[in-house]
Amino acid sequence: MELLKKARELGIYTAYNINVDAIVYLKGEHVESLIKEFGESAVRKRMDEYPREVNEPLDFVARLILALKTGKPMAVPLVNEELHTWFDSRFKYDVERMGGQAGIISNLLANLDFRRVIVYSPIMAEKQARMFVNRPNLLYPVVEDGRLVFKHPGEAYRENDPIKINRIFEFRKGMKFKLGSELVEVPFSGRFILSSRFESIKIETEDELRPFLPEIGEAVDGAILSGYQGIKLRYSDGKDVNYYLKRAKEDIMLLKRNKNIKVHLEFASIQNRELRKKVIYNLFPLVDSVGMDESEIAHVLNTLGYSQLADRIFTYNRIEDTVLGGKILIDEMNLEILQIHTIYYIMYVTHRDNPLSEEELRSSLEVATTLAAARAKLGSIKKPEDFREGLTVPYNERGEFVKLRFEEAKRRTREYKVVIIPTRLVKNPVSTVGLGDTISAGAFTSYLALLREKGAL
Repeated sequence: MELLKKARELGIYTAYNINVDAIVYLKGEHVESLIKEFGESAVRKRMDEYPREVNEPLDFVARLILALKTGKPMAVPLVNEELHTWFDSRFKYDVERMGGQAGIISNLLANLDFRRVIVYSPIMAEKQARMFVNRPNLLYPVVEDGRLVFKHPGEAYRENDPIKINRIFEFRKGMKFKLGSELVEVPFSGRFILSSRFESIKIETEDELRPFLPEIGEAVDGAILSGYQGIKLRYSDGKDVNYYLKRAKEDIMLLKRNKNIKVHLEFASIQNRELRKKVIYNLFPLVDSVGMDESEIAHVLNTLGYSQLADRIFTYNRIEDTVLGGKILIDEMNLEILQIHTIYYIMYVTHRDNPLSEEELRSSLEVATTLAAARAKLGSIKKPEDFREGLTVPYNERGEFVKLRFEEAKRRTREYKVVIIPTRLVKNPVSTVGLGDTISAGAFTSYLALLREKGAL
């Protein structure tokens, strides 16, 4: 596709979160074994309590079953580091690979042969470093003798750095298991992510590197920042969320100091309302673009005080409600563009004065869904030509319905440009992990390429 070719001329910086994804391809007997271990009544009781984080195994079982019953992707933080042994004794990991938004996106863009991909994380253990693809366009910034140097991440690891492990439980549509007398059938393919949130994992730029952020900004055309869901409200050393968000704001301003690059924030599920509110109000106004899924926009709207609209999105998932939520968000947070991805459609919401036409915005979303389809079909994208595999994937069966509902919603969008396309949906995906990140990376970089072509970047 011609637009992807233009996007590959860009330089992109991405930070902060990388981790090892330990993946389990879940089967019904796995779930039934867990239910038997804790008992149906205890599991149901904990499901009703809806734990927001995993402190003990029963919290995990309850949230896993809730995810399976709805078939919706979920991510819940694991806060008890001692549970590593319990998980390792119950599950055999089918795959261990690169995880974290920054890690997934940097490998993707490097394999697509982008001009330059600079990835940064404050932790870089050897095992993690080896999971980066061996491409000459993939770089990691280090400071040597007082100056900025770029190395391949595989050459930049540090011996004593911790490793962040996220456990991902992939489930398939049609999987069945018994919860007491109830037979549960999973309605959609998806994944349940148990993300490690420990004090040793910081979301920040190291002091030694921070003075060089303007130089990094000069070397790229855009930045994709993520991982803020890993910030904790309070730390044992006396620091808190405000300390790390202040540094995060300074990082964005430093990246833009010498060159006004576009910055995209990839939002991820933040269970704690107070932390979610602080991330939204501190960071959204400083970035140009934000990407999220439909459940995340509902959480954001709820945090901004639009609880009834948020409830409607959670309950009915109507396109017109999501469009209204998008318009509210770009106005209140002064965003240039908002990208929302769901199972059945991807949407852009931007102001009427955006330099790109609706047709150009639509072509950007086409790049995004085609890349995600290629990844779902192949399991990973290893070369630019893999993009063609996505073109062989049909649009989902609800595509015409999506278009019809969008036309109804669009009548109330005169002051905005709102563009929506159906997703290309792989019926039996090799993996669903990283599809949202792939969509956001494809959308943002193709958006930048179109802006550049018009002289607006």
